Amino acid sequence: MSGWDEGAVYYSNQAQFTEASTDAEAAAASSTTSRHSVLLKFKEFIRNFEKEKNIFPYKESLVNNPKFLLVHLEDLLSFDSDLPSLLRSAPSDYLPLFENAAAEVLASLKMKVAGDSGEMVEPHTGEVQIFLASKEDPVSMRSLGAQYISKLVKISGITIAASRIKAKATYVHLICKNCKSARVIPCRPGLGGAIVPRSCDHIPQPGEEACPLDPWLVVPDKSKYVDQQTLKLQENPEDVPTGELPRNMLLSVDRHLVQTIVPGSRLTIMGIYSIFQAANSSTNHKGAVAVRQPYIRIVGMEETNEASSRGPATFTQEEVEEFKKFASNQDAYKVICSKIAPSIFGHDDVKKAVACLLFGGARKNLPDGVRLRGDINVLLLGDPSTAKSQFLKFVEKTAPIAVYTSGKGSSAAGLTASVIQDSSSREFYLEGGAMVLADGGVVCIDEFDKMRPEDRVAIHEAMEQQTISIAKAGITTVLNSRTSVLAAANPPSGRYDDLKTAQDNIDLQTTILSRFDLIFIVKDIRMYDQDKVIASHIIKVHASAQTTSNDSRPPKDENWLKRYIQYCRTECHPRLSESACAKLQSDYVDIRRGMRQQANETGESAAIPITVRQLEAIIRLSEALAKMKLSHVATEGDVAEALRLFKVSTMDAARSGINQHINISPDMANEIKQAENQIKRRLGIGNRISERRLIDDLTRMGMNESIVRRAILIMHQRGEVEYQRERHIIVRKV
Repeated sequence: MSGWDEGAVYYSNQAQFTEASTDAEAAAASSTTSRHSVLLKFKEFIRNFEKEKNIFPYKESLVNNPKFLLVHLEDLLSFDSDLPSLLRSAPSDYLPLFENAAAEVLASLKMKVAGDSGEMVEPHTGEVQIFLASKEDPVSMRSLGAQYISKLVKISGITIAASRIKAKATYVHLICKNCKSARVIPCRPGLGGAIVPRSCDHIPQPGEEACPLDPWLVVPDKSKYVDQQTLKLQENPEDVPTGELPRNMLLSVDRHLVQTIVPGSRLTIMGIYSIFQAANSSTNHKGAVAVRQPYIRIVGMEETNEASSRGPATFTQEEVEEFKKFASNQDAYKVICSKIAPSIFGHDDVKKAVACLLFGGARKNLPDGVRLRGDINVLLLGDPSTAKSQFLKFVEKTAPIAVYTSGKGSSAAGLTASVIQDSSSREFYLEGGAMVLADGGVVCIDEFDKMRPEDRVAIHEAMEQQTISIAKAGITTVLNSRTSVLAAANPPSGRYDDLKTAQDNIDLQTTILSRFDLIFIVKDIRMYDQDKVIASHIIKVHASAQTTSNDSRPPKDENWLKRYIQYCRTECHPRLSESACAKLQSDYVDIRRGMRQQANETGESAAIPITVRQLEAIIRLSEALAKMKLSHVATEGDVAEALRLFKVSTMDAARSGINQHINISPDMANEIKQAENQIKRRLGIGNRISERRLIDDLTRMGMNESIVRRAILIMHQRGEVEYQRERHIIVRKV
């Protein structure tokens, strides 16, 4: 059957050139012989290729899994040097041959089975799908041009969309509407269609009506089908040139590759670069008959998982030894922290926190299916020009996977996932946003306070449960987003105001604050000595910048840190030791007791809550510190350093700012009362006034400006007035 089948494919191609010359016929004859010899070579390769003595990998994998066969082009090259070049240059001709060869070999390997009548018959084997794999480097999606058409290419990227499964006919069954004679014609693979002949070759008898032009009707029930699915592949974010949009490519997969890929996964694919006539192109390209859309028909793909995504995750022996030697140093932690954003002066604790964030804690799966996150989230809050965005940019360059977004320019759908309607098929499909694309890496969000509150809520689930649930347009699904979040924000008034309470300075909801493991308040303190040192550091950075641009050493250093982080994240998953657990427990209880005492004294809760999440944060920090030293056990020292980091960041933030109940003398309380009365007189219920004008009016009446500000603050906390327009306007509430 397969021999007939092959001939049919071959002859249907020649149907267009019926009046061929003798040269063409000779060429055709030689090509059939060469095709036959290639078929024999393929069969021989599957049967006789051995890795080691008496180990035949392809033969065994065919017997174990008769549906498909994964062939490495390197093995094919070592067996016969011509075969890979044939496959590369004309894959659409030789791949079907290879599949026929595999099916024939499989039939010969199977035992005969007893048929219905009892005699032994050949077993029925289905088709075998061939997958190709090779170790070559993928080419860039931008370099694919006309010279690659119908050739084998290898590209890598992120899938952003997957369509539903469609049935694609491989053989179309036709019937003539006049004489009812039937024909079976093959379909081109991929997105191509079948060429239906114009006339019926039935010769009419005398008195019989001749068959008209275009007499063929398609009989769908008798045609043969395979599954087919289209994917959209977008190039990796790190391969996109600066300032350009990422390109995407249409992929078509069939048979056993369908439904193996979910949007958001990183792929490296081998495929045939092909062209098809777009369905809706007739409207905008009238008469452009020769213009075709490119797509890639996949003949093999490998998923690059979280560990091996971005570049080679296979570390050489020398690298591993170097990493282990570095980790055994006493001051490994210090050296790593000194490599974090070296151009930024000071901020040592922030650098340590960023180092912990890059290494991350250990992710745990509990027996009941609950996942505990191992990623560390950090919030930097403070004055402008304190290098917050520089930290974010540094992390984006250094983390193995990173996505950078700005608060105002990102919506909830852009961060999580959006449902998009396909223009041609009117279907809905999912496109993953920043949190999904950075799965296994870091998301840097700048201007975190400028985000709309409803967009910020979308991140809640991604930050704690590490998933994103979608229920839109009939699509209900859960996507993974195992990311760390590094966010930078300014206080509501632009600068950090020491006259205000912590609540007013940190204008974010408790729900989002408790999801950050470390919250740093970065202040621009005016001190003569410090300013002098910072100024000299910045001038030095600017002065020496030109000289290093010719030198190629700094990228290697940055690359080393990236590789070391990648190695630690894949190889090391630390756990707490017994003594560390005991120390952590007692310290956490002490912190909670202190916070409760403070709440009782001042009569109001802290701006930043200390909850069980913060205990988990300290555990994650201890694990990250152990991971930097490639140690599998987090010791008491790690816990102590994690607690210290936690205290200088989150605890300080919780205690920062003034408390209006502290150091208010009776006279001062009286003055504040008077100021409140004046404000109420000046501002009727429902009226509005600029804050500046109100303060100026009251200071003209002889009041102290700080007293007036504090009065406004206390009225705001009681809910008597509210701020509008970024705190420039005050409105008196009912």
